[in-house]
Amino acid sequence: MKIALAGIGKIARDQHVPAIRASRDWELAATVSRHGTVEGVESFSNIAALLDARPDIETISLCLPPVPRFASAVAAIGAGRNVMLEKPPGATLTECRTLETMAREAGVSIFATWHSREAAQVAAAKAWLADRRILRLKITWKEDVRRWHPGQAWIWQPGGLGVFDPGINALSILTEILPDPIHIASATLSFPENCETPIAADLIFAHPSGAQATAEFDFRQQGEQTWTIEIETTAGSLRLLDGGAKLLIDGVIQEVPCGANGPLNGEYPRLYAKMATLAGSRGIDMDLTPMALVADAFLLGRRVVVEPFHE
Repeated sequence: MKIALAGIGKIARDQHVPAIRASRDWELAATVSRHGTVEGVESFSNIAALLDARPDIETISLCLPPVPRFASAVAAIGAGRNVMLEKPPGATLTECRTLETMAREAGVSIFATWHSREAAQVAAAKAWLADRRILRLKITWKEDVRRWHPGQAWIWQPGGLGVFDPGINALSILTEILPDPIHIASATLSFPENCETPIAADLIFAHPSGAQATAEFDFRQQGEQTWTIEIETTAGSLRLLDGGAKLLIDGVIQEVPCGANGPLNGEYPRLYAKMATLAGSRGIDMDLTPMALVADAFLLGRRVVVEPFHE
């Protein structure tokens, strides 16, 4: 099937383009970007030009920043195309629900992707937790924004999410692996005095069985980057490391499932395989649970002003 990729930035080049090219399902037939191109692939400067010139492309994968993405998704759905949304799927929950309604009415597929749910050991962690009672849960998600988002000013602007851009990855894993739903009880959000989104966040969750559950997100980490989820239960402990790529049960490293890290089985290849299934059946997958937790953190969060951020 032919697919177009809109938004040729770092995540598109690092993840989407290799995943599409390795796929048995997809052909990268066009790109949309004001500045970036992919060698050997037809390029367009705006989504309207693509939709007009290439009616043969049935699916559009949108890697634009969250705020401008809605207009492109509306145009694609209005033209009868399937839509795949990079995380977060939009700037607001209402936008995302509007897109889902539009897709259902148009009879096309839409997919809110959460790539971290496809990390190698997330499914194994979910299976292990399924029949266990949780006592304590701690997320530590710390990375260097200058390393992972160089020059991306939009991340500090309204709708850019700040530290929740990576933090939502942790929340997507958490909401996938826990057997019971949780919600935000309180939050402290640290805003640089020159930015409109937070650079750090401390979250406390409410768990239905009373488990202690917290998260610490920070965009100022230097040196070793940390993406860890630690869970203690009445029947042992679990640690997910490296964003879900590694799993320890009671301190013992678990083997990665056979082929989980192969060229067709990484996080983004698995997302594109799922999109192929959805496109074939006109299916819809718009789970917004991780985004709802972020919205609740902003609603409940106590704002603390910290030193300015400079690239």
